[in-house]
Amino acid sequence: MPHAVRDRSVDAEAVAVLHRAARVLLGDLPGLAERLAGALAAQQPAFRAALAADPVGVREEVRASLGHHVGSLLGPGPSGAAARRCAAEVGASWAARELPLDAVLQAFRLGGGLVWQELVDETARRDPDDVRLLVHVAADVWNFMDEHCTLVADAHRRAARRTAGGREDRLRRMTAALLDGTTRIADLPEVADALGLPAEGAYAVVAAAGRPDVRALAGTEGGPRIVWHVEAEAAYGLVLVGDGTLRALARTLTGPPGTAIGIGSRVETLAAVGDARRLAEVALRACPPGGGTVLLDEHLPAALLASSPALGATLAERVLGPVLRLEPADRDVLIETLSAWLDCDGSAQRAAHQLYCHRNTVLNRLRRLEQLTGRSLTRPADVVELSLALTARCRLRL
Repeated sequence: MPHAVRDRSVDAEAVAVLHRAARVLLGDLPGLAERLAGALAAQQPAFRAALAADPVGVREEVRASLGHHVGSLLGPGPSGAAARRCAAEVGASWAARELPLDAVLQAFRLGGGLVWQELVDETARRDPDDVRLLVHVAADVWNFMDEHCTLVADAHRRAARRTAGGREDRLRRMTAALLDGTTRIADLPEVADALGLPAEGAYAVVAAAGRPDVRALAGTEGGPRIVWHVEAEAAYGLVLVGDGTLRALARTLTGPPGTAIGIGSRVETLAAVGDARRLAEVALRACPPGGGTVLLDEHLPAALLASSPALGATLAERVLGPVLRLEPADRDVLIETLSAWLDCDGSAQRAAHQLYCHRNTVLNRLRRLEQLTGRSLTRPADVVELSLALTARCRLRL
């Protein structure tokens, strides 16, 4: 019993010493806040940048946090609830300022250490013998600090998730507007800055069918920068081509077998990305049935036909109709022979080698095809028609 009575007496005396020192600290709150702000600027680059950007706002948040911290030492109740609210508000605010969580927690611990040192120094100035009494309340002071660090961390994480989600949504909307061609000219500098892209520069758009994993299409390391935007039926990549070539871009893109990828022609400004997207969609429609990468500038005839499927179907029927209506085995032999002959630049010998047959067999098949279609492979205009009709048949899966 005597020991318990003595403990209560010591505790009461320690609390009285704590309260006296805390009141002095409250009286010098602006100076205390300025010392903490200076320490933060010296030790934390993130806070140094935040103070440079908004010196008044950050200092006010530091002062408010310290005020609630010291005020709560004078007793629980409303002041403790206000301190908890303040900790949560400051955590959210500093997340919005893009201060990293580890820097925020270090700042609160630095503030707690400063408050404790000021309490000790003030007590020592008043009566050095009383400093030993602060040991009896040290656990309560540091438990308060730990609790508020937890509040700050939770609020910071929640706010950071909201901020990141809002930023990502804003960037998605900006990218979608660029690809749609609906970005206002007056807004281009802001959009370029937000996306980290130059307003003037060579761009192209990549279109990949379906909803592919864009990480698999992102290109090889060291390739051009691609900003991806995924929609319901395709993924679009906004590519900063720079001094590179579109053929080099095509080589960097990778995808699972069967993935259809179209690359439109280059444009010379960010404002023209909407046109680049439409060209990429034409290139995508020109992809063969089994997938692959089509560079629009190297497949313009196929792209022209793909951009007008009805016209392509009409051309295929008018030129190749009699061949397409043959029995499948007979039809496929003639179509394969024509395709090989065109691929071999009109050389029957090379086509025969490719088809594993005799040169005369190729010539006989081609003569039959001429009879069925009414076209001559010696007339350039007829060869153009046959080539375009064959392309339409392959691309449109007729």
